[in-house]
Amino acid sequence: MVTESIAWIAVDWGTSNLRAWGMSAAGRAVASATSEKGMGKLARAEFPAALEAVAARLGVEAGAAMAVLVCGMAGARQGWLEAPYIEAPADLSGLARAAVQPEMPGSGLEVRILPGVCQRSGGDNVMRGEETQLLGLASLHPGYAGLVCMPGTHSKWASLNGTRIERFSTAMTGEVFEVLRTHSVLRHSLGEPLDGPGREAGFAAGAADGLANPENLLGLLFRVRAGALLSDRQADWCAGYLSGLLIGTEIAAHRAEIEAEPVPLIGSTALCRLYAQVLSMAGKSGRPVDATEVVLAGLKAARGPLA
Repeated sequence: MVTESIAWIAVDWGTSNLRAWGMSAAGRAVASATSEKGMGKLARAEFPAALEAVAARLGVEAGAAMAVLVCGMAGARQGWLEAPYIEAPADLSGLARAAVQPEMPGSGLEVRILPGVCQRSGGDNVMRGEETQLLGLASLHPGYAGLVCMPGTHSKWASLNGTRIERFSTAMTGEVFEVLRTHSVLRHSLGEPLDGPGREAGFAAGAADGLANPENLLGLLFRVRAGALLSDRQADWCAGYLSGLLIGTEIAAHRAEIEAEPVPLIGSTALCRLYAQVLSMAGKSGRPVDATEVVLAGLKAARGPLA
């Protein structure tokens, strides 16, 4: 690894993990490293050492002067140093102006943490990390205007117009799935294995029900348990049905906002594939976008005024 080619470090600091890239002066990732020391596993005083460790894995020499730009949960209230939210509607090209600088005693790393975005009008909401992905999408696809979906534990749906985020919403789809799977009566129908041959058929059935009757989500959820008891539905079918039902209900809530152009889907490949499937069932379409590509594009775009 040639450390001289690294001009700055880009960091996406999540709750469970952190990802870092050594970036060239031309904005190309020339090295990468990951760490399991996500925000949720660190006390505030432990963040500097975690960052220095991952910088060393990139090949950056200890004590070397290096700019670091961070997005994600390091800037949360319970993270390293809170980066107060900017309020939507907002132009994401100005993210760096609201960045905060945590102290790094004895280190050459000069760290800036980007803020998240909050929404007060139209219902309180917050995001942290997704705003950088949205800026990256705007950078990679200039002029895009429309809805963007970011599937995940807490899925985000954002109305984007160029680099301007107009409004957004959150659906706790992934977390609700896990809570129901592990802490509700449905757990009796969701043993192992969850990824058997019946999951695909269960997913399609659940998605159809969620799209057709989103207002009856609470009633439809019990079909997981009843299907296991009365129709010998196995755990894989039940898991697929629950997943499809929740995603179908989520997409139904936004169906009227979705236009003819495919909805960009930013997230894991597997999850984006499921969302694209349900969008197709709803007569719409989705366009998976590489999550790493957009977060790096967003960090580069945010760094522009600082370079």
